[in-house]
Amino acid sequence: MSFIIREGKKEDMPSVLKLIKELAHFEKESNAVIITVDDLEKDGFGKFPLFKIFVAEMAEEIVGIAIFYPRYSTWKGPTIHLEDLIVTENKRGFKIGSALYKKVIEYGYNKGVERIEWNVLDWNEPAIKFYESTGAKVLRDWDTAQIDRLSMKKYLKK
Repeated sequence: MSFIIREGKKEDMPSVLKLIKELAHFEKESNAVIITVDDLEKDGFGKFPLFKIFVAEMAEEIVGIAIFYPRYSTWKGPTIHLEDLIVTENKRGFKIGSALYKKVIEYGYNKGVERIEWNVLDWNEPAIKFYESTGAKVLRDWDTAQIDRLSMKKYLKK
């Protein structure tokens, strides 16, 4: 089955949100998604876009996405953070995820970034093996830290 990889457009955001929710379900966080289509449209296509997106399209249906944004490393300089890479479950096995991954790497390389980074769940061994096969280092000795909005508020009141 053939597919294309292209830059995402504002009108793609309903399909993008559907895939984001599918990823959240896969990661056992189904209730964690609070963004809306309006948020994605504003944040990705407003005056100062916060992210860039590539979509995989098959038979005029968006079946995969890669969402990423610029970061800055005090050790390396410009980097990119790959936030999400998802292919809808019934379209896996067609190398769509690999093509999206390659497109992000190509984009970053052409932009001159020193590194592309992302998080992968420690139980997602197929993804880890794929990333390592491409030359990526999976840093198993680093933990991700996050503070949510409610915790920020509590902390700031101390």
